[in-house]
Amino acid sequence: MRVGKLTKLVCAATWLAAISTLSIGTACAQSGKAIVEWDHQTGGDEPANLQAAVARFEQANPGNKVESSHVLNDPYKAKLKIAFGAAQPPCVFDSWGGGGLREYVTSGQVADLTPFLKQNPAFESRFLPTSWTAVTTGGKIYGIPEENIAVAVVFYNKDLFRKYHLSPPTTWPELMNVVKVFNAHGVAPFALANKNKWTGSMYYMYLVDRLGGPGVFQRAVNGGGSFTDPAFVEAGKMIQDLVKAGGFAPGYNGLDYDIGGSRRLLYSGRAAMELMGTWEASTIRKENPSFYQKLDFFPFPSVPGGKGDPRDVVGTVGDSFLSISAQCEDKAAAFKLIETMTDDAAMKGRVADDRIPPIKDVRLSDPLMKRVQALIEQAPSVQLWYDQELPPRLGERHKDLAQALFGLSITPEAAAEQMQEAAKSAAN
Repeated sequence: MRVGKLTKLVCAATWLAAISTLSIGTACAQSGKAIVEWDHQTGGDEPANLQAAVARFEQANPGNKVESSHVLNDPYKAKLKIAFGAAQPPCVFDSWGGGGLREYVTSGQVADLTPFLKQNPAFESRFLPTSWTAVTTGGKIYGIPEENIAVAVVFYNKDLFRKYHLSPPTTWPELMNVVKVFNAHGVAPFALANKNKWTGSMYYMYLVDRLGGPGVFQRAVNGGGSFTDPAFVEAGKMIQDLVKAGGFAPGYNGLDYDIGGSRRLLYSGRAAMELMGTWEASTIRKENPSFYQKLDFFPFPSVPGGKGDPRDVVGTVGDSFLSISAQCEDKAAAFKLIETMTDDAAMKGRVADDRIPPIKDVRLSDPLMKRVQALIEQAPSVQLWYDQELPPRLGERHKDLAQALFGLSITPEAAAEQMQEAAKSAAN
């Protein structure tokens, strides 16, 4: 792509405004036939897996070059937002689907991939049918499932549970008893790095689901219900009960997940459990192989009297989705790149990295990952993470309120009312 004088001025202005690599857009970063690709894959073997796919693409498509960038979650979101705002998005980018991608789609900034999929039905049929939900808008598909089937589970240190004669809890009262026992022995029950906010949101989502079932959230989002439903209020109360019972290692609202704030507490034995997406197993295996031998998980406990099915899970079938920006000059080449990034070799690389790619007939060898796969296959409902399902501003409001609940700086009733007001404003 040639960069004209106007583009150079835009790039320079963007640099001066942000003075950060977060603001570098496509026109600033690529030259010739280079395809700029951005993603948030920084853990485990995935960066190397993606680079191997890029190498295969470049070898099979002489004259095409790819410039990739792998950025941590929160900086990545900011980088993408700035790039789209400056009309300089990368040609290929990944996202979490849901409301965030939908906002770019409705503003005409993302290419419809349906025609490409129709040209290659065998490629589309490889993926699990449920993996398309998060990237389908108006009957059209705007992203390709890439990374992982990921759901939130409670990881725990088997040695600590064995030491204090504890079994994985299956109900909320049993969990609260586990909290009591660990506190009595000077061990923090849960490791939580909630500076990132979405980490604590997992507790809230599960409790809402266990209390009210998956329909209560969907009705609130679609206008047939409300975020002031008793399930949302009661979920906030239960979070604060857990906080007041000493459920978390001190300083949890200031710890950063992206730099391993919660995992370090697990490794040192200062905390016994962590509610986190199943990608955490891969991260721990690479980061601390000896601790991986102590690692196990259990599903989020049921709530007595709740309407939700205890087999329901919170997570995503895909975890990451590859899209093409509407401004990409060579969309055909960009789609070929995506096909290579999700080909059989790439999927085998993900399996080797303890991930469960969103394709049919995946064969796993790791016993822990097999159990994760069985958990997902048996789940009646897979609730997409709230901050991904909701429009971005509403998702951010949800995360702010969830963090405030953990900080005991807002009542559950007020949090529910403020979320409902934000939903009304977003709908207008």
